[in-house]
Amino acid sequence: MNSRLLLLGAGRSASSLIQYLLRHTPTEGWFLTVADANPAHLAPVLAAHSQYARAVPFDAADEDLLEDLVAQADVVISMLPALLHPVVARACVRHGRHLATASYVSPAIGELQEEAVAAGVTLLMECGLDPGLDHMSAMRAIAHIRAQGGAITSFKSYCGGLLAPAAEADNPWKYKFTWNPRNVVLAGQSTAKFLENGRPRFIPYQQLFARTEKLTLPEYGDFEGYANRDSLSYRAPYGLDDIPTILRGTLRRPGYCAAWHALVRLGLTDDAVNLDNPETMTWAELVAAYLPAPHVPGLAVATRAAQYLGLAPESEEMGRLHWLGLFSDRPVGHAHATPAQLLERLLSEKWQLQPHDHDLIVMQHLFEYELNGATHRLTSSLAVEGDDATHTAMAKTVGLPLGMAVRRLVRGEIAQRGVVIPVAADLYEPILQELAAEYGIRFQEEE
Repeated sequence: MNSRLLLLGAGRSASSLIQYLLRHTPTEGWFLTVADANPAHLAPVLAAHSQYARAVPFDAADEDLLEDLVAQADVVISMLPALLHPVVARACVRHGRHLATASYVSPAIGELQEEAVAAGVTLLMECGLDPGLDHMSAMRAIAHIRAQGGAITSFKSYCGGLLAPAAEADNPWKYKFTWNPRNVVLAGQSTAKFLENGRPRFIPYQQLFARTEKLTLPEYGDFEGYANRDSLSYRAPYGLDDIPTILRGTLRRPGYCAAWHALVRLGLTDDAVNLDNPETMTWAELVAAYLPAPHVPGLAVATRAAQYLGLAPESEEMGRLHWLGLFSDRPVGHAHATPAQLLERLLSEKWQLQPHDHDLIVMQHLFEYELNGATHRLTSSLAVEGDDATHTAMAKTVGLPLGMAVRRLVRGEIAQRGVVIPVAADLYEPILQELAAEYGIRFQEEE
């Protein structure tokens, strides 16, 4: 009998995943059900595969429908927003169905460990890009170093979803959205924690984008990285409990972080307060409302903002803020909103990926280790360009590893039950090999 796969959610990052699953449905004996809020957009994709696949409407709030769809499946793949995964996971455990996602193990998912084991269910998490490929590639490098007898003293890992160089020309931020805009606007809104030379280090959100590190990737030039959330949580799954230095970070092109730091200082990334504003309020009025009262009557809002931020009016940071239209008479267009909601609305237009654009995924691991009394450095770098605005590098690097993990899960090649992430060689090695052999997605290592 066919194995029945259920994919929940078919948004921006699912295109390559769906292609991969459809490619293997005939040979693997699968039948794929794609459940999405708007299944009509899937008709052209599934038209040639009606024998092996179907699309059905799905409302994430309809728990009865979720129960019914999960009960009909053998393996469930969730590309829904991460906050919905616990509901899906609990349904999978109740019905004895495996689950695979590209999202982090949340506390609510972690609490299902014993129930999942008892039910014989695998909850395969963190199998996308970041988290996902970061685990797989880092663990492969760690295993390589340890096989030589090396002792790792420093591990820094950075990842970013950016633009290919040709798509950067019309945007001084050199950035457009290739995934959830809200997550970008709210990025970093907790204290970053990491270790440096054996000492704990903390960077509060207010300073996060002002403290960056320069990195260079082969063929793609310079980037800047900022610390990302809690780097300490990676010590245990990577077996690096005693490491003196560990840091995880996000990559942007030079200049982005300084301009984003200005947005933070202006208060425009705040999502905690409702401004009770009319939709007719202009951006200039909004920014002015955040600035101290002017000492000189009639001073332009942009000039006042530059003085408040301690920036030269002609600085690159101010140029990027002008380009967004922050000092314009354009209405914010959204009543009773938080500043972050207004900023997201503006950026969703200004940073929209155009049909001809190509995005770029970059990832770099930086290791230092001691071997035979000498210090060695290993750099492992990945760069992947998208094909177009639909088949993006983000969709490839999130969807392909997840699809490959699902393929092995359905085949019974993943024996571990409970909550699983891809840090074991028998899971990550076949995926990394398939990515390199079939899709040309491989890490370059320099030692």
